[in-house]
Amino acid sequence: MKEHGTRLALVAQLADGQFHSGEALGQELGISRAAISKHIKVLQSWGLDIFRVQGKGYSLVSKLDLLNCDKILAQVKCPSLDLIPVIDSTNQYMLDRVGQLPQGAICLAEYQEAGRGRRGRRWLSPFGSNLYLSMYWRLDAGMAAAMGLSLVVGVAIAEALQSLGADEVKVKWPNDLYYRDQKLAGILIEMTGQTGEAAHLVIGMGLNVAMREQEGTAIGQAWTTLEKACPALPERNLLAATLIQRLHQTLEQYEQVGLDGFVERWNRLDNFLNRPVKLLIGERVVEGIARGINSQGALLLETDQGITPYIGGEISLRGC
Repeated sequence: MKEHGTRLALVAQLADGQFHSGEALGQELGISRAAISKHIKVLQSWGLDIFRVQGKGYSLVSKLDLLNCDKILAQVKCPSLDLIPVIDSTNQYMLDRVGQLPQGAICLAEYQEAGRGRRGRRWLSPFGSNLYLSMYWRLDAGMAAAMGLSLVVGVAIAEALQSLGADEVKVKWPNDLYYRDQKLAGILIEMTGQTGEAAHLVIGMGLNVAMREQEGTAIGQAWTTLEKACPALPERNLLAATLIQRLHQTLEQYEQVGLDGFVERWNRLDNFLNRPVKLLIGERVVEGIARGINSQGALLLETDQGITPYIGGEISLRGC
């Protein structure tokens, strides 16, 4: 959309965190001051914290660290990298192009208008403050070989973030990342394919990087950001490149060793290991002690009846 082009140009002008008068912005973009004001309101609805001071103009609360394809590709090899600043959903973009994409293709966005999480939930996606990334991967071994893949992806992301200084990042079964018992990132894997044929996977990740408290008021659980988990927050292009590289390496490893090769790595990172939890399966609630995962990716839950594996459901700390 032409309007998006103008708005993105406006974002680029404001990204330095300095004041810019409406008149100067209008001259730069070839539109009126009134049009600038209207576009600013749209940008604010995208989650950008822009304020206006009489006589000085508009400014972002802080500088904006924008994604840049050239900067990412200077740090990692990628067969295809699409950076679409404003998109409905990075996962949907990739799903619509399955069959046309090379292995390891990536889509990144600054803002998702219809970002989605697990079980059809909405994924809150304010502009420029988080990381929204989807990767295409083909598993020639078929759909059955994708069992437990969200656990493998969780391990890859956690290890990548730890390599960047976020030492306390952990995984939560089956598809989240946590920092100090608060949600840091979510994983959504969507799959297409026929029985007996290759599985086409779109691996989506939403990572809270520097989202402001007021932006997350609609989130129905405790959440946190990489900014809090990392002593020195990495530049977002480095963050994207590191995640892309680690995902690619880990998926190649998974094809060779399967989930068996990741059980120990998962258990080392498990936020809930040996802690009392409750498992919600539909209307049923099972309480016990989390004992990691098995080679099928099932949660091992110890109760008075012993240790039982569970494939589905959601867990939380007992009492939460």
